[in-house]
Amino acid sequence: MALNVMAGPGDDAVSGPTLERLLSVMGAGALELCVAPGGLAAVVEGVTVLDPLEPGRSRGQLLLAVGVDPQSAAALDVVHEAAREGAAAVVFGQGRSGRPPDALRTAAEAAGTALLFRTAWLGWTELVGALRAGLVLAGVPADPAASAVSPGDLNGLADAVAVLVGGAVTIEDPESRVLAYSSTKEDVDELRRLTILGRRVPEWRIAAMREAGFFRTLWGSGDVIHRPAHGDNPERLVVAVRAGGEVLGSIWVAAAGSDLRSHASDTLRSAARVAAGHLLHHRSHRTDARLTEDAARALLDGRGSAAVLTERTGIPAHGHCAVLAVRPGASPKGESRKGDLGAGETAGRLCALLAVCCGAYDVTPVVLPVDRGALILLGGLHKDPRRAEEQVSQLGTSLVRQVAGTFGPDARIGLGTVVDALTRLPESRRSADLVLRALLSPGEQRAVASATEVAETVALNEMLDTLAGAAQATGPGPGTALDTPVARLVAYDAGHGGGTMVETLRAYLDHFGHVPDTARALGVHANSLRHRISRLTEVSGLDLRSPDARLLAQLQLRLLERAAGREQ
Repeated sequence: MALNVMAGPGDDAVSGPTLERLLSVMGAGALELCVAPGGLAAVVEGVTVLDPLEPGRSRGQLLLAVGVDPQSAAALDVVHEAAREGAAAVVFGQGRSGRPPDALRTAAEAAGTALLFRTAWLGWTELVGALRAGLVLAGVPADPAASAVSPGDLNGLADAVAVLVGGAVTIEDPESRVLAYSSTKEDVDELRRLTILGRRVPEWRIAAMREAGFFRTLWGSGDVIHRPAHGDNPERLVVAVRAGGEVLGSIWVAAAGSDLRSHASDTLRSAARVAAGHLLHHRSHRTDARLTEDAARALLDGRGSAAVLTERTGIPAHGHCAVLAVRPGASPKGESRKGDLGAGETAGRLCALLAVCCGAYDVTPVVLPVDRGALILLGGLHKDPRRAEEQVSQLGTSLVRQVAGTFGPDARIGLGTVVDALTRLPESRRSADLVLRALLSPGEQRAVASATEVAETVALNEMLDTLAGAAQATGPGPGTALDTPVARLVAYDAGHGGGTMVETLRAYLDHFGHVPDTARALGVHANSLRHRISRLTEVSGLDLRSPDARLLAQLQLRLLERAAGREQ
């Protein structure tokens, strides 16, 4: 099944893009070249997905061997058949090992067929879309205006366009995320400031434009769209960037301190043609930082390769390492101002802060954003286990002060156990997550701790998880499944209001049955408390002299607290 990827009407393209030109346009983030026995001068006429039921349609095509394991004998047959049919190259997925098999490489060299591999972080569907645009751009003669800007240098392109049009420029992807912006020194409007701070157009603005049908007009138009000045918003020009029917993004120009130049629209049309190659290169070629993040995340999830992370970071595969789990305060300082930063911007600020602070210590960090916080993978720790643990503790203490100073006093950091190899990092990550959870427990005052320091809370949480799971499997909620004393107190409070019986029992048990302390905690007189306890035991039948009865009551009360917390 051949895909229509060649230039159509309106694309200033010529036939005959070579494999070398295509790889140059695509960048190294989409396709990895394994061997090219005949060189890279072969003309690529299109892209074809392998279909065993329709052989003989691969001449001049980039053949995508979807679903063929490169380790299998079938892969060797694909290479030989592609050579007989005159395919320009064959593209395989990564396979289970993630490395090109020697047998397949040898077969490709013998057959004279170029052999490429799809990168692990790019899906087949994404690759097809990128190739559709890439083949068009590979056939377009180089534009002199692009020669001064390195491929993928979107900030350089934004600055160049800003000089030519006399305004402030942002380059965005189809989801309105900011990929680059010009370093315009003039005062900019509030919308541009919010867009740059949040690294994307504010949600309310996107919703308004979508409701007005602006995006349908933008993606359907082949020309520059003019948006007149309105209120505090200055005049704007915008143009879509596309190639081969594939929408790659958009370029926005805003007047900054003076009117846009008279030829700004013509300049923007030319810039859109130039930008197509840069956007495609940017989309398919991820930065080293993103590749490192992907490798670290895969390893922490238990599905990655220690060798890949070592190659990207220099962290030795065998050596002490650990994971820290970080949760900033609920209300970052300064976010009450107009234009609150979104979750994405908060995560970016947190990760940047952590990376900078870790840089002051003799460790190799990889910082990963996660839901409501971040993970820090620490490598290069001291060879002595005790010294390595001290390093982690000192770093955690320093980091929590920095995070609290920026994001508020509720910052917490869970220190994962120190392990002796990268392959054991999932263990450290699990312990860091458990410690962080313990630090977030009600009444916990510590901001940073290790698994040893909160072992009791961690063990209790795991026990309560097990009990809660069993309760859910058997029917009613925790504490009410059986006719226990706590269940009777819950029913009594529900009928009489106030919840005083359950509250009294919880305080009494938390204070080990000490009447004066319990009375102070509840704000009642000691005699009133004694009366409550008497009434409580009468209603519930609870034997406060029994250790088993007290243990059961404590566990059920904790389960009730957890259920109430989930409902809030």
